[in-house]
Amino acid sequence: MFSFLKKDPVKALEDKRKKLLEEAMHVQRSGDLKLYAVKMEAIDKLEKEIEAVQSRKG
Repeated sequence: MFSFLKKDPVKALEDKRKKLLEEAMHVQRSGDLKLYAVKMEAIDKLEKEIEAVQSRKG
């Protein structure tokens, strides 16, 4: 009935992914490739989580 009031979990995950991508870009430009790899790994996990949530939705 009030489903329009619920927050979209995919949108929240995509916002988090976007923020991490921006942070990773700045880290890469600063030359810290180890931290860049850590950020990219976190982004990869988020992308897999986004896919899982979307597949559950239908």
